[in-house]
Order: sequence, then structure tokens, then C-alpha cells
Amino acid sequence: MNRKSKAITFASLGLLLSGTVLAANMPRGIPEPNSPTMATPSDKRPVLTENSVDFGAYDPHGDFGTPGSSKIEHLFLPWEDVDLSTLTLADDYAQARGRSLMITIEPWSWSPEWRVTEGELLRSILSGERDENMARVCSAAAALKSPVIIRWGQEMDETDNQFSWSHWRGEDFKAAYRRVVNVCRSHLKNAKFMWSPKGNEGLEAFYPGDDVVDIVGLSVFGYQPYDQGTTGRDQTFAERLAPGYGRVMNYGKPIMVAELGYEGGGSYVASWAATVAERHAEFPQLTAVVYFNDREIYDWPQGYGRPDWRVVRDTISGQVPDGGM
Repeated sequence: MNRKSKAITFASLGLLLSGTVLAANMPRGIPEPNSPTMATPSDKRPVLTENSVDFGAYDPHGDFGTPGSSKIEHLFLPWEDVDLSTLTLADDYAQARGRSLMITIEPWSWSPEWRVTEGELLRSILSGERDENMARVCSAAAALKSPVIIRWGQEMDETDNQFSWSHWRGEDFKAAYRRVVNVCRSHLKNAKFMWSPKGNEGLEAFYPGDDVVDIVGLSVFGYQPYDQGTTGRDQTFAERLAPGYGRVMNYGKPIMVAELGYEGGGSYVASWAATVAERHAEFPQLTAVVYFNDREIYDWPQGYGRPDWRVVRDTISGQVPDGGM
């Protein structure tokens, strides 16, 4: 099925949010209409209290669908080959639950066969050929009722991943980021913009400037087999966050964990669940954590595969229910 026919199929099926139709045409993160939501929190859900930092989730399965269980609804979308009218579904969902929207915009197509090389993508952004891509997304976002955070070109400092933009030089990424933010601002007046590195050493080469960054985002994942294999012991949330936090705190911006996940044995998971949303004295600028409630998209290095971050476990088998990506 080609790109055009997938769009037609989606239009004819209305609210079908699954399979290739979702991947090709809708923002990732809108819960499936019939997703089961557990009445009782599973042992993987973060522990939230009155003193917690703000909690949000990328939640395509609706596990945080209950009003009050999340303050931030996280969506992913490409800036081409996507039906942007479906953003209103996410807006309605967030509005009904009193949430803001965090929209991660990936500057490519989700169909690998339609992607250009990393060099061509950069050239077309800097030349202005892709201004319309950003303008379309931001014009659609301007019609939404929920407060919006725009996160563009995430994890640009992680050269091991498959993102085209993570292979650009720092100066090139900064120029591209500044251009798309300025384009977006001409259409979307009230959004906040997030610069979101993985948190690696050398990330400062990609910092685009205080005038185009309102919030800094980081990615923090805890996977017990990886911890044991690389450090010989379990690592805590604070240990995993500290290096990246230390590299960005001097920018003086609010800091969010824009992507969070953890998986492992019972005590490992319980430790992370109890601490990820706490207010840590050593992280005074940390304002929010946003959980990635799905299976990993890309293989981890060194043969560690694709961890499953979902919070809901099958109460009989102890496994996460089938149906993730």
C-alpha cells in the first residue's frame, strides 16, 4: 500500500488508530479507543504525591487515561506524510483531562523509503525548502486549545541512533533548529520550545541559544540488564539523570525529563517508580518527567534489544500485554 492510499484508508476509517495507518498518518500518542486501562495501578507506575514534579506520558495505550493521572500529553509526529487534522483529537483528549500538550516533531517521514539523506535534509532546511513543513504543523497547533510545548529534532547528540539529524555537526543543527523555531513562531505565538538532547557528553555543541529555548529536555531510561552488563550493578534514577542534568543546568532553563522509562526485576522497578517524580534537592531545576509508555522503537547498543517500558503488566503472567509497537 503506497503513501497516498494509506492516507485515503485512514480518512475512510475515521478513528482507527492502529497498525500502519497510525504510523503513517497520525501523531503517535493518541490512545487507542479501546485500550484497556487498569483500575489499580501496576507496580511500574510512578508514585505520585502532592509534592511530586509534574508528571506526563506518551501514552498510546491509554494506561494514564484517568483524569488526574497525568498533566502532560506527549505526542510524536513527523513533519510530512501526516494528517494534521488529527491533532484536534489529541487536543480534545487533553482538554477533557486538564492537560497540556508536548508535541515532538521529527523532521522526516516515518516511511523509511520516503526519507532523504541526512545531508539533503539539512540542505533543504537551511535553504528554506522545508519552511512549509514546519509552518503546516505550527499552524495546525495554533488552532488547539491546550497549552503547547514544541520539541523539535530530539536527541541530536546521540550518534548511535537512527535519526538523520543526529549526524549533523553542532553548528549545522543549531542553524536548522533556529530556523524552524523562527518559522514556527510566526504561526504559533504562545508555544514554548524545548531543546532536547539525550544528555551525552558534548551536547553543548548543539545548544542553539537562549532566545530559542524555553525548556531543556533530557532522556532517562533505566534497563536493569544494561545496568548490570555495563556497570556491574543496578543504577538509580538519580544516577542516570545526574550526568545530563549537570551538562545543561547552567543554561538556566527549566529542565524536564522528556522521555522516561524503566524495566527490570521487581525491586529495580519499585525503586525507580518511587523516585522518578520526587523533588530531588540535587535537581532543583527539574520541573517534570514524561513517561514513554510503549515498547522501545530502536535496538539498544551491544545486543540489549528493545526494552518494553509499558507500565501495565498482565496480572497472571507478569508480562506486559501484547499490542505495543
